[in-house]
Amino acid sequence: MGVGDRVVCVDSSKLQHTCNELSADVPNWVVEGSHYTIREIREHDFGAVGVLLEEIRNKPRYFRLIDGTMEPMFKISRFRRLKPKEVEVLEEVNAV
Repeated sequence: MGVGDRVVCVDSSKLQHTCNELSADVPNWVVEGSHYTIREIREHDFGAVGVLLEEIRNKPRYFRLIDGTMEPMFKISRFRRLKPKEVEVLEEVNAV
């Protein structure tokens, strides 16, 4: 996957024990089955790969693991790239 790719969310779950914290820190969450556009991909030293999406924005927050502030990302594994035919159909629907 790369910046500009159209993707579909395949996992919008939240861990039960962090749900309240996530809701406060990341109020704008992905919806399973919804389509998004990747605006940035980040790979961190601790192994996480995440994406920022054109359609969803959240306020930056402090993260202890990176010792800094940034916009929360979504795990790249929550998405799959749309197939060319799916993108074509989506563009046709949006053009109407």
